Amino acid sequence: MVLEHALLPVRPGQEEAFEAAFAQARSIIAASPGFGGLTLSRLVERPGTYLLLVEWDRLEDHTEGFRGSPAYEEWRAMLHHFYDPFPVVEHAERVMEA
Repeated sequence: MVLEHALLPVRPGQEEAFEAAFAQARSIIAASPGFGGLTLSRLVERPGTYLLLVEWDRLEDHTEGFRGSPAYEEWRAMLHHFYDPFPVVEHAERVMEA
């Protein structure tokens, strides 16, 4: 399993619209092969910033499969205009848990 993470800086005053758009867009990513689940959280210290965590079976399920699909274009059209600046997306592999 690979964990994608991104801090999503949403334009001030657009938080409610972003959350509504994300609620619609999540079905797009959820239909992608290799998708294992996601969480979207709002940072307490920075309420206009969200933490997105997405579980993928393999890195390529995200980087090639989802991002290379027509579904990603729909996802992008629904969400990317909310970000300023555009978020950095990284991936991690679990080392341990408690």
